[in-house]
Amino acid sequence: MHLFHDKVVLITGGGGGIGRAAARRFVEEGARVVLSGTRQEILEAAQAEIDPGRGRTLIVPGQIARREQAQALVAAAIERFGGVDVLVNSTGIFRPVPFEEQTEEHFEEALGSILRPTFWVSQAVVGAMRERGGGAIVNVGSMWAMDAIATTPTSAYSVAQAGRHMLTKNLALELAADSIRVNTVALAFVETPAYERFMTPEEARALLDSVDAFHPLGRRGQAGDVAEAVVFLASGGARWITGTTLPIDGGVLAGRSPALHPEVAAAA
Repeated sequence: MHLFHDKVVLITGGGGGIGRAAARRFVEEGARVVLSGTRQEILEAAQAEIDPGRGRTLIVPGQIARREQAQALVAAAIERFGGVDVLVNSTGIFRPVPFEEQTEEHFEEALGSILRPTFWVSQAVVGAMRERGGGAIVNVGSMWAMDAIATTPTSAYSVAQAGRHMLTKNLALELAADSIRVNTVALAFVETPAYERFMTPEEARALLDSVDAFHPLGRRGQAGDVAEAVVFLASGGARWITGTTLPIDGGVLAGRSPALHPEVAAAA
């Protein structure tokens, strides 16, 4: 029996590296998966890769910045697959910008790509999960929400991710009576296409190649590393785990106040 047989999983940011890797694993484990994201072509590519027959997945393109947009997304999942058992909040844009250079656009980008979708979609799935007897929410968070790193100034991103982390604790308490568990994974450098949002492919490759030594385990993360943790926290194997933040970071947060090595700082 597959871990998620007859379960429905909703993934925001479902076309990105981590969202796509998680979607693949959920489908392999028997789930039906709804992929949400702002770029239709990315969602279509993810669906073609994961579920060529399109019988096990649904893509719902569009921004989720308001309550009614989140409600419409969940309604689409229920209409197609009958409910929602798992939500993975995997949206976000990582953009290092010095604090004094941050603009309203930078701040709104962070809130709009991280905190607002997490807040509103999490709210929208509660009723659907309650009807199914419970569920699991897994937030894809960040070590930058837990420690500031001087060589990667990400104040807006960090603030938004910290909100995602804190929402985890609040919802874990509020939703426990409904058997809805809420947890977060906190990531270090993970190799995904996200870095190409603010640098060229060549620059992104150089940066990622330079950060291996930053991680005590000697390498940057892969999307599959994160997907395995997400699947675990969403599964029955984690049925007594809620309100936690699990670092998926190659050991970075095991030390106090992590700082990039000089060669990493130069690349960043």
